[in-house]
Amino acid sequence: MMNKRAATRWAAIAAVSVTVGALAACTPADDNAGKGDGVTIRWWHNATSDPLQGLWADVAAEFEAANPGVTVEVTGYQNEDLQRTLIPNALQSGDAPDVFQVWPGGEVRAQAEAGYLRDLTEDAADLIAEIGGAVKPWEVDGAQYALPFSFGVTGIWYNKDLFAQAGIDAPPETLDELVEANEALKAEGITPIAVGAGDLWPAGHWWYQFALNACSVETLQTAIPAREFDDPCWIEAGENLEEFLATEPFNDGFLATPAQTGADSSAGLVANGNVAMEFMGPWNSGVIGSLTADTTVPEFLGWFPFPTVPGGEGDPTVTMGGGDGFGVSADAPDIAVELLKYIHSAEVQQRFAETGAGIAAHPAAADSLSDPNLQQIASGLAGSSFVQLWLDSALGPEFGNPLNQAIVNIFGGVGTPEDVVTALKDTAAAL
Repeated sequence: MMNKRAATRWAAIAAVSVTVGALAACTPADDNAGKGDGVTIRWWHNATSDPLQGLWADVAAEFEAANPGVTVEVTGYQNEDLQRTLIPNALQSGDAPDVFQVWPGGEVRAQAEAGYLRDLTEDAADLIAEIGGAVKPWEVDGAQYALPFSFGVTGIWYNKDLFAQAGIDAPPETLDELVEANEALKAEGITPIAVGAGDLWPAGHWWYQFALNACSVETLQTAIPAREFDDPCWIEAGENLEEFLATEPFNDGFLATPAQTGADSSAGLVANGNVAMEFMGPWNSGVIGSLTADTTVPEFLGWFPFPTVPGGEGDPTVTMGGGDGFGVSADAPDIAVELLKYIHSAEVQQRFAETGAGIAAHPAAADSLSDPNLQQIASGLAGSSFVQLWLDSALGPEFGNPLNQAIVNIFGGVGTPEDVVTALKDTAAAL
């Protein structure tokens, strides 16, 4: 996934507007040729397939060509491995890569507070101003510790051909309509929705979304930073999830299904036409495309925002999402900052948008989106009154596993809505 997610001591709610400006593109040299002679920059990212893996390889080669004597060792790792083990272990061992993937919210705060990240506030001031509000989730106490290359909102990816086969004329706009669509799909022998609960967080996203529907904006803004979960809306989120689960919308074996790796992953089931929908982030178009027989985004793929849920105090204009970014190790050579600036430059961001791998964070890339689904997501982002970071990201790395496991327990029929709130409270009390 690009995808997703851990954090500490900070909850971020970013209101992001997408505007297009006439912004000058950077060059990879930036007058730094010769300043990094004999330097090797290690760059870790989470792209393991084209088109994004190829783009990052090209960017590395371009930077080397513009900076004689500099070598860029660029390596892509599977997202969960990179986030859960490789980066944390490298940081703790003192052998961190120079430029590496940094997730927003509590994760960037934890890494900044531990002294692992370079403060980019002055080094990249002009670029930070160009990108605008999308940088906020990577900001800690007024300082910028990483920059986003992708930012978007979560929604439901669906197979338009399977919808047509089931007689569904338009994407559901309400939860009741989604349930009706699921029944129509099942009547045709089609599994409605795939979820990779084996990776925990994809199942967690369903509860997060129900929480956004149940909780007021004020509650989201106050309860998450304070880590106080007494409002009844948190229980309501789990109750709504239980009711939806009772309609049996998900693929067989979903508790063991991975999210993004292989034909049997939730993304793979959609890619190969075996399941009609998946609730996932804006990167999913590229993931699904990489898992098709010809490794291209299928023509049947569509996207729609999560349907509205009746009742609750949630604002329907609040969306859930986030993005992916890169930071620089505190011990990295200065030339690594120039590589970071080139990666996030308007020119490279426009090329990123053209690949269809996600929604570029730089406003100058907005017109470069060619994928109509990504254009729709960008429009949804622009129309959002608030973008709430995924809750595991917003709450912090300490919360991720206990929160998501408690949610998966509901999926498995061995947990309750109250258990999720207990997991939140117990985690907060232990900090």
